[in-house]
Amino acid sequence: MLAMAAAMPAIAADRVAIDLPAGTVGAQVMALGRQAGANIVVPDARLWDRPVPRLRGRWSVEQALGLIARGSGAQVHQLGPGSWRLTPRQKAPVARIVRRPVSIPPPQIPSGDVVVTAGKRDTTRDHFAGQVVQVAGADLELGGAGGTSKLADRMTAIASTYLGAGRNKLFIRGIADSSFTGPTQATVGQYFGDLRLSYNAPDPDLRLADLAAVEVLEGPQGTLYGAGSLGGLIRLVPNAPDPSRAGGSVMLGGSATTNGAPGVDGQAVLNLPLIADRLAVRVVADSASEGGYIDKPLLGRTDVNRTRILGGRVAIRADLGDEWKVEVIGLGQRIRGADSQYADRDGPPLTRSAPVTEGFSADFGQAQLVLSGHLGSVRFRSSSGVTAHDLMERYDATPPGGPVQLFAQANETRMQANETRAWQSAPDGSGWLAGFSYVHNRTRLTRLFGEPGALVPRTGVVNTVEEATLYGEGSLRVLPGLLATGGLRVTHSVLDGAGEDLPAALSLQAMARLREVTGRRAQTILLPSASALVDLTPGAQLFLRYQQGFRPGGLTIEGPLVRRFRNDRVATIEAGLRGGRPGRDRFDGSLTLAHTAWRDIQADFIDATGLPSTANIGDGQLWTIEALAGFRLAPGLRIEGAVSYNDSRIDEPSSARAFTLMDGLVADPVTARAAILARLSQIPNIARITARAGATYRRTLAAGRDLRVDGWLRYVGSSRLGVGPVLGELQGSYLDSGVTARLGLGGYGLTAGITNLADVRGNRFALGTPFTTGRDQVTPLRPRTLRIGLDAAF
Repeated sequence: MLAMAAAMPAIAADRVAIDLPAGTVGAQVMALGRQAGANIVVPDARLWDRPVPRLRGRWSVEQALGLIARGSGAQVHQLGPGSWRLTPRQKAPVARIVRRPVSIPPPQIPSGDVVVTAGKRDTTRDHFAGQVVQVAGADLELGGAGGTSKLADRMTAIASTYLGAGRNKLFIRGIADSSFTGPTQATVGQYFGDLRLSYNAPDPDLRLADLAAVEVLEGPQGTLYGAGSLGGLIRLVPNAPDPSRAGGSVMLGGSATTNGAPGVDGQAVLNLPLIADRLAVRVVADSASEGGYIDKPLLGRTDVNRTRILGGRVAIRADLGDEWKVEVIGLGQRIRGADSQYADRDGPPLTRSAPVTEGFSADFGQAQLVLSGHLGSVRFRSSSGVTAHDLMERYDATPPGGPVQLFAQANETRMQANETRAWQSAPDGSGWLAGFSYVHNRTRLTRLFGEPGALVPRTGVVNTVEEATLYGEGSLRVLPGLLATGGLRVTHSVLDGAGEDLPAALSLQAMARLREVTGRRAQTILLPSASALVDLTPGAQLFLRYQQGFRPGGLTIEGPLVRRFRNDRVATIEAGLRGGRPGRDRFDGSLTLAHTAWRDIQADFIDATGLPSTANIGDGQLWTIEALAGFRLAPGLRIEGAVSYNDSRIDEPSSARAFTLMDGLVADPVTARAAILARLSQIPNIARITARAGATYRRTLAAGRDLRVDGWLRYVGSSRLGVGPVLGELQGSYLDSGVTARLGLGGYGLTAGITNLADVRGNRFALGTPFTTGRDQVTPLRPRTLRIGLDAAF
């Protein structure tokens, strides 16, 4: 600390308005860097995760860092003009330390940049060749911890279906397959820490509560993450238990929706040391009841689509000594939707003439065991986990003028996974990574159809995938301004499956073909990658990147039988230019151009019985352009904008061989025509243009109060629901908006927010039920909603 008494540069000496909400050291130094234009690095992972209280007022950067260090047991080192490093405060040596061998600390990460932990080597953004966005957890919690939709509202690269919480499919960079929950693996990998949340189930829509950050890497990311990362990945980085101090927070909110029912939400966090500096537990609980706004006149009910969400997690972390630690994590969430959120296109606003209740439920649970540490200068991390994910959906299947019919579908997923890796990084970005992963996933899809109360089983299917993988990546500083990276992933997959509830009267020929199709099969996939990162100037970089990704095939239901669909694969070439550091420099921006070749696209269609099925519909080409920019207009005021352009086309549609039923018959003309029309279609659910504008204002007021205001507009262009004559409905072309303000009052806060400011109806998703009911469907935006909230930290 004495070394900091020397004269500081202007950026360090000037007092600036500081507003740092209670959170972790990592979250606060990231926010301080953005607010004050400072370069701050925290190389110690344990220090990064330590909680610190709220920090408000006008201080110089070194004063603010001193307060953060005092509250977290750290010390501050100045690295140069406008640059600092925080390290844990050294304790007085004791006898037992003398007897231990001294471990070599890992290389220090250069200051002044965000660490991309999803790169698996803790690479800084300046050393990462690709498009990555990192959002602080405190920013996502403003106005209440929501689900994945809060992340999508902040980006243009993320798209989603809108069937309801826990039922949606996510897409990144225009890589979208279909609208339904079926046997196909997701195109976006979702991770909590180092483990995948699901394999081929929809987005579990976990509440974004008590997170250090959320990282979004645009894909494909096949070399490091394997199957199911065609479009990219979303990684939730939780706040870890801190054994050095106790603390927590609570949050409570109530909402009112125009022409709808009220809602309520709450969240509580508690961090409790069990053994000082050795063992701690962190508990997070969250709950929400989102008011409905859809009416069903045939049932005499209003606001039918209320959704209740209850979730939380518990983490226990132990310091084993010598920089080794172990963590046990359990997380779960329960979603109950009283009814679906779609409406009739031509009926009265926000109404649906369905004669049945179309509720849904989603249950998610995961347990993890994480071991991490250092072997000299090499870092090591191993994560193991088990996952259970169940989804139950009900759809109106009543034909025009016919008897009331109901279709129910259950998707049950069980997964075991391990990811173990070792890596080493140097300050200039060079380094290496080697890892092993194993995934065993079993998904059972069952279906019921008939009159309500007398449902009859329909053909179901079980898909099992077992993957064993070796992967590696290395980076080399070829020239002072050129960093080259290459990698390879080798995956051996064993696929198995079977049909369930098959018709009793099957011909011998059909049974023989069934055994052939459902037989066990294996495949080995190689996924290479290469990139180059060029430093054009101290503040500007150019990157080139090549990456592949794939999804395994499986079994799908078509009519009364099952058949195979093949694995699909993408290859992407990407070039990008970026300058400035988001939130730190006065101006920052990036421009990315990517071309993707997609082979044997897995997608859903409507089969001859009116039920959704899956097939390889052909090959596709995608061009994506994405531009992002941010500008600090004045102290405390920042504006930002983003636009994404997607040009996609499905060409070379699969011939009738891709639509052959198990008994050897060619599929019905509707299916065949869908394949032909696919040639004229853009990839479903992806708008050509998505744009966003946002502004953030922060100010310190008198008497220790502070004010923060966030506002945004997001335009989603038009897209199509799917391919073919049945799913070719237009959707999109709407403007969404929101604004949230928080007034800090010492240790408390008052929040007010409004979403859908213009009360736009719109059509986010043109599907509520896949069955022909004689009613065209739309999924409107949630009407204008006002939320008032209170929060407190201790």
